[in-house]
Amino acid sequence: MDLVGLLPSFGNFFYTIAAFILVLSIIVAVHEYGHYIIGRISGIHAEVFSIGFGPVLASGTDRHGTVWQIAALPLGGYVKFAGDASAVSSKDEAGMSGLSDAERRRTMHGAPLWARAATVAAGPIFNFIFAFFIFAALIMQEGIAIEEPVVGEITPLPAQPFELAPGDRILAVEGIETETLADFVGSSDALPAQSVLRYTVERDGRVMDVTGPHPQPPLAGSVALQSAARAAQMQSGDVITAIDGVDIHTFAELRDMVAASEGVPLDLTVWRDGQTLALTMQPRSTDLPLPEGGFETRFLIGLTSGAVFEYGTRNAGLIEASQIATQQIWRVIRTSLEGLYYMVVGQISTCNLSSPIGIAEASVAKANDGLIEFIWFIAVLSVAIGLLNLFPIPPLDGGHLVFHAYEAVMRRPASDQAMRVLITIGLALVLTLFLFAIFNDLTC
Repeated sequence: MDLVGLLPSFGNFFYTIAAFILVLSIIVAVHEYGHYIIGRISGIHAEVFSIGFGPVLASGTDRHGTVWQIAALPLGGYVKFAGDASAVSSKDEAGMSGLSDAERRRTMHGAPLWARAATVAAGPIFNFIFAFFIFAALIMQEGIAIEEPVVGEITPLPAQPFELAPGDRILAVEGIETETLADFVGSSDALPAQSVLRYTVERDGRVMDVTGPHPQPPLAGSVALQSAARAAQMQSGDVITAIDGVDIHTFAELRDMVAASEGVPLDLTVWRDGQTLALTMQPRSTDLPLPEGGFETRFLIGLTSGAVFEYGTRNAGLIEASQIATQQIWRVIRTSLEGLYYMVVGQISTCNLSSPIGIAEASVAKANDGLIEFIWFIAVLSVAIGLLNLFPIPPLDGGHLVFHAYEAVMRRPASDQAMRVLITIGLALVLTLFLFAIFNDLTC
């Protein structure tokens, strides 16, 4: 066995594991801290705050008597409150029986209904709040594209040099007026399929015609996770110049040829930093969320169109950034729920369901894409995990909230026996879904 040859694989494996542990630990810590802090404010004592399960690797006790620990299996975490028999908050009947009223008040099962419900709901809510602050902060840092099509730094392309220059205000492309940036991007379909076009620009107060790139060349802006392009190690900034020997000049040509392939492997000629590469990739059937809702299935290689130049940006204020962040959270929630629904009814593939294996692969891919992409991915995953925990399945938070709703309506809690049975069924369901997701990641 060539051990030296295996070193790169081992390195990539450990990098993947490290990225996965980092992402999951951050999200779990936020989620469990929500339970912990609201429970403490509500008068419920937390005995253990754990990141991970199984054997304890490190621990310490704070002045409130809570043991903070890191365990060996980094697949989640939990807060064990007083009165809990286990990490899933089943009732410790023996331990509760000899407590005074004051002591029972400090337990999860002896506290008022409002305190228990607030403590349970706090975990998912903290996931949403955490994502909100990340989205808003990144939007404020990166800025928002201005409406005017003003040229920034031009993206390297095979057909350069162009006469178009940074600072030019684009007035028209091939005679098609472009009052806004949206006009410029939207003009692509009406323009000739050429690498070089005629631009009318305003430069230093003068109007002139210059040469410039097609607004949407076959330029890779981003490479999707679990896509044919990522498997072929395509990178942001790559330009596809030919498919199966046929020259292409626009992203629309690339899109149409990939869609027409119906999954047949394609030979791509790729320009990267002045060098020409030959890559072969097989388009994959992909379920795409539509802006108006629902999904569309198409053959894709997993590329989005890149910008031919950096768009001018303006600062986003706190209110505007907050609005966009809220819209992003809602978009993740809506897409997740729609995707689950369409998988259940059989309209899209169950391969869209990922396990920790898929999350680990996505984590390392986003880490390789850069810090901003990695942080954004953490926020998206935080929303998804917060949403998952609200599903009405014991022992998820949503299942406990159903128990609390039952108690509020019926004026009495569900019987301990019924709760144990439902939690057992819920655990079996969650485990089955977990194993099915792993099967997906190994076979899809």
